[in-house]
Amino acid sequence: MSRRMISAMGFGLIVVLAIIMSSSFILSMILRFSSLTEQSFTWVILGLSIIALFIGGIVSGKKGKEKGWLLGAGTGLLFTIVVFLVQYLGYQIKFDPQQYLHHLGYLLASALGGMMGVNLSSHKH
Repeated sequence: MSRRMISAMGFGLIVVLAIIMSSSFILSMILRFSSLTEQSFTWVILGLSIIALFIGGIVSGKKGKEKGWLLGAGTGLLFTIVVFLVQYLGYQIKFDPQQYLHHLGYLLASALGGMMGVNLSSHKH
């Protein structure tokens, strides 16, 4: 794996985390200042997460300029590792089957984004 590919996946992961943290802040403000509950946001949170991973895949694919599926999947895998480490080391909770399905979806969305990102990048020589 080349230095450019690792850098591209790192940029993609940073974008994913920035989007997720921003949307989490906005959703927490909505929850704080409205009568809505967390249960009413379950599908919204899942959708925002998939979109964040898709955009992160696009960023990594554009930055890497080749093997977009691999860059996107790597970005999704890095995200899964970060979430697992925070959850397991911070809270001593392992993934449950539903989380495995969510992270499989994140991986697929990120890989698809990576493929699109490579196609969106300029191939000028």
